[in-house]
Amino acid sequence: MDRHSHSGLLAALLASTVLATAAQAQTARVAAPAPLGAPASTTLEQLSVEGQGGVTVGYLTKATRSASKTDTLLIDTPKSVTIVTQEQIRDQNFQNLTEQLRYVPGVIPAQGENNRDEVVIRGQKSNADFFVNGVRDDVQYFRDLYNIQRIEVLKGPDSLIFGRGGGGGVVNRVLKEADGYRVREIVAGGGQFGDKRVAVDVGDRVSDSAFFRLNGVFEDSGTYRQFGELTRYGFNPTMTFLIDPQTTLKLSYEYFHDDRFPDRGIPSQFGRAYRYKQNIATFFGNPDVNFTKVDANIATAVLDHTFDNGVQLRSQFRFADYDRFYRNTLPGGAVNNAGTAVTITGYRNETNRTNYFSQNDFTYKFLTGDIKHTLLGGVELGYQEGIVFRQTGFFNNVATSIVVNPLSPVTRVPVTFRNNGGSDANSRYDLGLAAVYAQDQVEINEYLQLIGGLRYDHFDFSATDRRTNVTNARVDDLLSPRAGIVLKPLPNLAFYGSYSVSYLPSSGDQIGAFTPGLVIAQPERFENTEVGVKYDLTPSIQLTAAAYNLDRFNQRLADPNNPGFFILSGKTNTQGFEIGANGYVTDWWQIAGGYSFTDARIDSATSATIVKGNTVGLVPFNAVSLWNKFDVTREFSIGIGYIYQGHTFATSDDTIRLPGYNRFDLGLFYKISDTVRAQVNIENIFDRGYIYTADNNNNITPGAPRTVRAQIIVKF
Repeated sequence: MDRHSHSGLLAALLASTVLATAAQAQTARVAAPAPLGAPASTTLEQLSVEGQGGVTVGYLTKATRSASKTDTLLIDTPKSVTIVTQEQIRDQNFQNLTEQLRYVPGVIPAQGENNRDEVVIRGQKSNADFFVNGVRDDVQYFRDLYNIQRIEVLKGPDSLIFGRGGGGGVVNRVLKEADGYRVREIVAGGGQFGDKRVAVDVGDRVSDSAFFRLNGVFEDSGTYRQFGELTRYGFNPTMTFLIDPQTTLKLSYEYFHDDRFPDRGIPSQFGRAYRYKQNIATFFGNPDVNFTKVDANIATAVLDHTFDNGVQLRSQFRFADYDRFYRNTLPGGAVNNAGTAVTITGYRNETNRTNYFSQNDFTYKFLTGDIKHTLLGGVELGYQEGIVFRQTGFFNNVATSIVVNPLSPVTRVPVTFRNNGGSDANSRYDLGLAAVYAQDQVEINEYLQLIGGLRYDHFDFSATDRRTNVTNARVDDLLSPRAGIVLKPLPNLAFYGSYSVSYLPSSGDQIGAFTPGLVIAQPERFENTEVGVKYDLTPSIQLTAAAYNLDRFNQRLADPNNPGFFILSGKTNTQGFEIGANGYVTDWWQIAGGYSFTDARIDSATSATIVKGNTVGLVPFNAVSLWNKFDVTREFSIGIGYIYQGHTFATSDDTIRLPGYNRFDLGLFYKISDTVRAQVNIENIFDRGYIYTADNNNNITPGAPRTVRAQIIVKF
């Protein structure tokens, strides 16, 4: 592919979806929809099962297609997967995606400059490894949960399934969809710090072959931090059409708006987070400046068709346009030893992006003798374009920083922003992606299963400096293998081993500006070897355990003899162990959570201060998270959550230590009637002071104090 032929790639991407649609329409035989409960592929019953990813019981989901692109039981999946169900999301009543993931073993929250979702999975920090129904959703913003059926966390690199990135794993949100069932639901809530939120979910059958659903949300809330506030709203209508017994079309459109006050937290002093009268709310910077917002328009079409020869096709096309920017002032260094001065800096960043993705998966099940095969073949085309435009803040239109007293760190000095030459990006970029992949899941007998596959990615990226009109570009052709084995001595007990590879191109997590030094840098490579066990103790609870070794190669080390260029000698190694539990312990006790041991180390220097032997930033050796729900009576239930995290370092230079902490959460649930439920959630019930996360050594986020939220759920 020619480096500058992205317009042709976009045309091909659109054409592939149109051709797939035409081919299926030509093959389809129009017929009346099957009656409810009939075994045809497009019955209402089966649509519900597919939409929910298999049978879901409380906090346990038994199957997903996301881990292998085929409908596969979790016990038969040679990979560590944690699924947060809709019931768990509702019971815990967290307000954002990152916080909701706190009860997933091996996932640690990152600050993300307090303007986006960002997590650390198996020692790898990322703000781009987010997906929706298996399609990339990599823009930096805060995602809401109002239209989410479940959240899937797939751990370990696996480019065959998701493509570039995903070095530690990915987070995949599965949307609610029109499944033909009548839904009438309102969720209204409020709480401390001015929390006010309402969400609606309405769905029904338009006819026997057309289903409709609408989800919407509005929130206007404050936060526990000084000046903190947010406003967000969105709506997501979906339609499902049963074209014939073999063909289903699903359409979705979402508009989502989020604006809020980004707060970069507090600085450090003497190797730890700065303390001023233990005031966890104190803001450092100019509150008149800080602001972040996103407007997202996302349209999706999914066409499922079963051909007469048994081949199943899923063709998915997504268009997503993000209007995104943020500006902030923040602590630019540590508080001095005398405790009398700290530097404040500021900048503005604009990162608009438009995504086009087309995925076409073909699945065919067949026998060779007594051996069962599930063969997958697929093509993915993608095109992304946008701008990255950074401006430095100038205080009083003169200086790029200002010194304030940390005892009074709020400043009202005027700040203006302008592009500061070579140190600030000002680029337009475009990325073309073409990938093909194949995979075979082989069931030798009831005791032995194998999986193997390979993906080829053609990654074509270019960025043009809008000031000089100079274009830098690079093409990478990458091969990513995947292999796994599952041994099942019993139907409810599986031992597995797996090997997988993923790549991160030299443009990094977030594509944008592209320097000559990055152009010649080889992609980073992630290699994961894993063994584990999955045990369905009963049909309604699954216990899991996994041990892994994850190597990250080709991390960039600044070349001291050639500024702007890199030495690709950096390497990290993560060795870990995770256990998890999801489901019903008894008919009145549910659990979700687990334990993770993570030893993430710098194996070869990545900078002058990040040297071999250092612990990777924000990665605790030990972490525990366990949520319990007890049904005391038919009407009344109690939820008790516990989070423990060992100490971490703010960054991989290991200079600023963040202490470990314990936190307890509480939920109270009362079923007023068959259609009304009230609940109260208390986060950090014992009001413990702790450090939640950080972005760097001087942008550290204190944890929230005791926080009370209430909501009522009405179905009608």
